Amino acid sequence: MYTVIIWCLIALFLLQPGLAREGAMFGIDLFTEALLPYLLPYLILTQWLLRLPGKEPKGRTGTYWKTYLLGAFGGFPVGAVSVSHQVKDGRLTKREGALLIAICHAPSSMLLIGYVGNELFGSAPVGWLLMAVIHGLNLVFLLILSLRASLVREQHHVSSDSPKRRKGSPLTESLKESSQTIVLVATTVVFFSAVGTVAADLLARLSPLDMNTAGMAVFPLFEMTAGLQTAHDLFAGMNLHAALTALILSMNGLSIHLQVAVIARGAGISMRWYAAARLAHMLIVPPVFMLFLLL
Repeated sequence: MYTVIIWCLIALFLLQPGLAREGAMFGIDLFTEALLPYLLPYLILTQWLLRLPGKEPKGRTGTYWKTYLLGAFGGFPVGAVSVSHQVKDGRLTKREGALLIAICHAPSSMLLIGYVGNELFGSAPVGWLLMAVIHGLNLVFLLILSLRASLVREQHHVSSDSPKRRKGSPLTESLKESSQTIVLVATTVVFFSAVGTVAADLLARLSPLDMNTAGMAVFPLFEMTAGLQTAHDLFAGMNLHAALTALILSMNGLSIHLQVAVIARGAGISMRWYAAARLAHMLIVPPVFMLFLLL
C-alpha cells in the first residue's frame, strides 16, 4: 500500500511541479518564521540540561515530573526527544517511555503565546488560555501516572547512572542532537506542506470546493502550522477560528506524528498510548477552550 501511495505522490508532483514547489516554499516560510525561532533555543537548552551531571530526582514520580517540565513546555517534538533520551540512558523503562511520550506532548509555549496568541489572534492571553487547557489535560494524565507509580511497585530495573557512551561535553552533545531534530522537523514540514498543497489542488478539481476551502480540509491533516495559518486566513475574527485552532493543535497532523514516531522508534518505544492521548485531546481540548474563551 505504501508503494502505491508513494507512486501516486510522485505522479502528482510530476504533473504539478509548480504547485509542489509552491507548497514546499510555503513550508519553508512556515518553518523559518513560525517554528525555528520558537523551537531551536528551547530545544538546545532542555537537551543541555538533561545532559548536565547532577542528582537524579528521588523516586519515579520525580523523574516523571522533571521529564514533563523539560519536555512538554518545549513543544513538538522536544517531549519525545527528552523521553527517548532517558529511555536510551536507562533512566526510564520502555513502558514508562510510551506513557510519557503520550503525556509530554504539547505545542511549544513560545509557539502558543507568540505565534498563535500574538500573530494569529492579536492577543497573548488567548495563547496563555490554550496553553492552560492543553497542559491542564496533560497534567491530569501525569498525575494519574504518578499515583500509579506510588501505589504499584515498578517491576523493571532502571539504572540511575548516566551512561558512558557519550564522551563529548553536554553542550556539544545537546547541539548535535538538537541539530538532528531540527533537520527532521524541517524535512517533514516542507514535505507535508508540498503534499498538502498538491492534495488541496486535487480536491478542488474533483469537488465543488474552492482552493481555500480545500486547503482548510487538507492542511490540518498533513501539517499543523499550515493548517493554523489557513484557518486564520479564512476565519479570522470568528468563533470558528478559535474552535478550529484548538482542534488543529490537538490533531497535530501527520508531520508531527511522523517526527514523534521516528524519535520513539529509535528508542524502541510503543506509540499506542500516544495515539490514545491524541484522540483524548481532540475530544476534550476544543470544547473546554471554547467554554473558557466565551466566558
